[in-house]
Amino acid sequence: MLEWSEYMKIFTALLAILNPWGVIPMFLALSGASTNEERKHIALTIGLSVATILSVTVLLGEALLSFFGISVASFQVGGSILLLLMAIGMMYGNKREGETAELAADMKSIAVVPLSVPLLAGPGSISTVIIYAHLSPSWLHKGLIIVCVLLVALITWLILRAATRWGSFIGAIGLSIASRLMGLLLSAIAVEFFTRGIVKLLPGLAGNPLIR
Repeated sequence: MLEWSEYMKIFTALLAILNPWGVIPMFLALSGASTNEERKHIALTIGLSVATILSVTVLLGEALLSFFGISVASFQVGGSILLLLMAIGMMYGNKREGETAELAADMKSIAVVPLSVPLLAGPGSISTVIIYAHLSPSWLHKGLIIVCVLLVALITWLILRAATRWGSFIGAIGLSIASRLMGLLLSAIAVEFFTRGIVKLLPGLAGNPLIR
């Protein structure tokens, strides 16, 4: 088990990576013909999907890596590069992965794809929970990460549930600013991931005072 401050960092990292505020425009576009009650139902489905996917990843993600012969250190370096690219995209306002302008007729379908996967529970968040789960073999540690996942999923549900009000209250400029702030935070987390992974792959760097 890690220090309690580390679990706060895990929670913050997941919230930054999922960035539910950045999904609001896409959510509103895909559910444009829906009533407020239907939007609330879609938001609930998204929250449950994100919680389920990431919780299962906490428990089974490392086993899947072992099955494919991938080391956690290699996954950590690769994941950190992916997170950094996501952060750069958020900073410069690029469209999120998988985003389209097409409206889907099946509301349950859009709640899972593309809103839950890959917009929220995508490669970045999946790699993050695998990396953090590897930090300790304790089941309590994994349980606390799942608690962080559930809290982030809850916040995501609450934000999307009130998406119509959020969109009109914050406006396009406010949403853009929030996304860029999350991108800045995510870039710092990505650098930390990369440093930890590269030291494991290249142990000789451990003595370097710049990498500690």
